[in-house]
Amino acid sequence: MTTLFISDLHLEDSRPEATAMFLRFLREEAIHARALYILGDLFEAWVGDDDPSLTGAQVADGLRALADAGVPVHFIHGNRDFLLGADYAERCGMTLLHDPTVIDLHGTPTLLGHGDLLCTDDAAYQAFRGQTRDPRWQAQFLAQPLAARLAFAEQARAASKARYGELTSAGTAETITDVNADAVAAAFRNHHVRRMIHGHTHRPAIHDAPDGQRIVLGDWYAQGSVLRVDADDVRLQVPN
Repeated sequence: MTTLFISDLHLEDSRPEATAMFLRFLREEAIHARALYILGDLFEAWVGDDDPSLTGAQVADGLRALADAGVPVHFIHGNRDFLLGADYAERCGMTLLHDPTVIDLHGTPTLLGHGDLLCTDDAAYQAFRGQTRDPRWQAQFLAQPLAARLAFAEQARAASKARYGELTSAGTAETITDVNADAVAAAFRNHHVRRMIHGHTHRPAIHDAPDGQRIVLGDWYAQGSVLRVDADDVRLQVPN
């Protein structure tokens, strides 16, 4: 049976067509899979498991139906939905995994992650990541009213877009926001694997190098990007 990997769906209420595409994928393809792995940024933003969004409810129902049908669902946090917690995971019937984590993928040890940890040239982002992954920061943030958390998320999105525009104007966006070669090599070496799968960069491709094979998942803005792996084949669907 085929194991499926997806990431960077960035689902939100303003993009109902993307949510419908994801739910259709769950019903028509994932239902036949050995397992489904979601490697972060399932949502455009997630400010706590008490988020009452329609999208969050629809996704929870779809994933729970898949899990109840016997297909294991695994999730690694992304840079947009790192606050997705145990309560929502339970609603979905999915297992939360550490970033990174190693699995046995049809007999091949494989490193899974969102991918942002590999983008070490982006020092400003790595500092932000370190702050927001601190359990004390998260507890203080989640203690705020929902309206305040939603406002923070909107401000963070605007700041991210503005910074990317500045990097683009400076001609450094392609390098700063991509993975660092030394970080990739270290990940292969430290985890004793010859294959890794991640998302985050929105640069889907299969890279074969001396260190091993690195598979980058695509986003879901135009169409779904899905990695399908079975014992004999690796197929990456790339968005147009």
